[in-house]
Amino acid sequence: MIGKILKDQHGHVAGAVPAGPGAARPPITAAHLRKDAWWALPLATFVFLASFVVYSTWAAFQNAHYFAAPYLSPFYSPCISASCVHATFGGGLPDLTFPVIGLLSPAFLVLWGPGLFRLSCYYYRKAYYRSFWLAPPACAVKDVKEGYTGETRFPLVLWNFHRWTWYVAVLFIVVLTWDALLAFRFPAPGGGATWGVGVGTIVMWINVILLAGYTFSCHSCRHVCGGHVNEFSKAPSRYGIWSLVSRINPQHPTFAWLSLFSVGLADLYIRLVSMGIIRDLRITF
Repeated sequence: MIGKILKDQHGHVAGAVPAGPGAARPPITAAHLRKDAWWALPLATFVFLASFVVYSTWAAFQNAHYFAAPYLSPFYSPCISASCVHATFGGGLPDLTFPVIGLLSPAFLVLWGPGLFRLSCYYYRKAYYRSFWLAPPACAVKDVKEGYTGETRFPLVLWNFHRWTWYVAVLFIVVLTWDALLAFRFPAPGGGATWGVGVGTIVMWINVILLAGYTFSCHSCRHVCGGHVNEFSKAPSRYGIWSLVSRINPQHPTFAWLSLFSVGLADLYIRLVSMGIIRDLRITF
């Protein structure tokens, strides 16, 4: 005797619940039984991440319009190549030239740092595993690829170094904060410099704040601050810092998306100002 009949979202028979307690359960043949728009989130994630990757790669290859005094694009900061329009550390490193692509854009000398931090991020791993690899696309939806090995094999096993990329990300926050401070110092008409604030200044500071929120709400930051402390009663200062980071840690996904948008917006704004397409409104003192 068979008990309750199960049907999928199309009304087709997908299986049945056996009546007897010891009877075998017939398999559900449907890929999933979800009736909501489960595909909307992975699709939106794919579109947004793919758009950012395409734009940032294009912007990095341009090697132009990344500086509009006093604004320096975060994609090119710190600008450490000798060919930089605005070198961050004086003379800079020797330029790298390759047979096919020619002069290497200064952006590629720095993008590896924040790029590895985001690529190995716990939250982003979940996001692009679902949206790009469909592994799985959503909860209660079967993986496209048969067999699950997790991050136990090459190359995904390398993501265990994420904790170390956090230190690199902190260095970039320091550099970008310095750039944002310099964004208050405008070139004067007769030479020299004057202080003020412009729309670009605000854009750069919003970007720094969101990037700092993303970096310091990271799970690795929480571990560094106190995750390895065995007795918080013996380390009250570490406990206070750990508690603060723990309060902002649930907002890590929010900061991940907002900071990704803000860093792209900062580069786009500076690029448009440098090209003369838009005019930077500013107040000088």
